[in-house]
Amino acid sequence: MRMLLTAQMDTETSNRAVSDGTMPKIVQEVVEQLKPEAAYFTVQNGQRTCLMVFDMQDSAQMPPLMEPLFHTGSKIALQPVMNLDDLRAGLGEIKR
Repeated sequence: MRMLLTAQMDTETSNRAVSDGTMPKIVQEVVEQLKPEAAYFTVQNGQRTCLMVFDMQDSAQMPPLMEPLFHTGSKIALQPVMNLDDLRAGLGEIKR
């Protein structure tokens, strides 16, 4: 299932990760694990925020996939999402 991961990183913890050089390693680890079809980095509510769209095959993947982000003190949200093709397919299944 296509999922949207939103991870808002704790400012103090992520500042340390930037200062000590571990932030690139954390991001790389998450990208290698998730293999996202899209990844964006921004600021939300004054915090470093990562948005990634990826395919989750099984909910049992959540603990190992999210653990590196928990170590940065991130607030994590996961929600199922659709692209335009998914929406069209879903709407095509609605019977009138």
